[in-house]
Amino acid sequence: MKSELHVKPIVGTGPVPAGPASPAATWHGRWTTEEDTQAFARQLATSPAIAHATLTLRGDLGAGKTTLVRHLLHALGVRGRIKSPTYAVVEPHSAIDCAVMPAGEPLHIWHFDFYRFNDPREWEDAGFRELFASPGLKLVEWPERAGDFLPVVDLRIDIEPDEMPPHTHIDLDQDTHRRVSATALTPTGHLLLEALA
Repeated sequence: MKSELHVKPIVGTGPVPAGPASPAATWHGRWTTEEDTQAFARQLATSPAIAHATLTLRGDLGAGKTTLVRHLLHALGVRGRIKSPTYAVVEPHSAIDCAVMPAGEPLHIWHFDFYRFNDPREWEDAGFRELFASPGLKLVEWPERAGDFLPVVDLRIDIEPDEMPPHTHIDLDQDTHRRVSATALTPTGHLLLEALA
């Protein structure tokens, strides 16, 4: 069965439909401002599928992974300061009165950052298997450092600097231009992509 996805990107091109041999579908877009990042996060936050999903965020240092997480958590109802889990490896959050959850039931969220992992076995040693098996949203920065230990990923988000055409005016104080792709790897991932329509 051929899977096609028709979504409107924040800025940029449309999705690439999955071929008959692949269940994956990918949304492609550009973020030219932080407001584009925030709009993307708000759209994802409208999908009930986000409540029990695992998302990975890939990109170089400074690509905007943690910025996306902050906007997503705020869109889901997390209040207060959201810090990067670079040193702690994982930061737990709860969203009360989250629109995608039944009334009175909190959304549990875990934000992981595996940047400091030197060996994928550290994932197993840290005891993350139980967290990933529990209900809630898991957001993972630097997933490649967990190797094959990382459980099934629903949506993979790749963020890269956007090379601007020659002679384009670039404000060096506003280095926010990014090429973004979001690839659905499971049925839950496909539901999340539908939220970007």
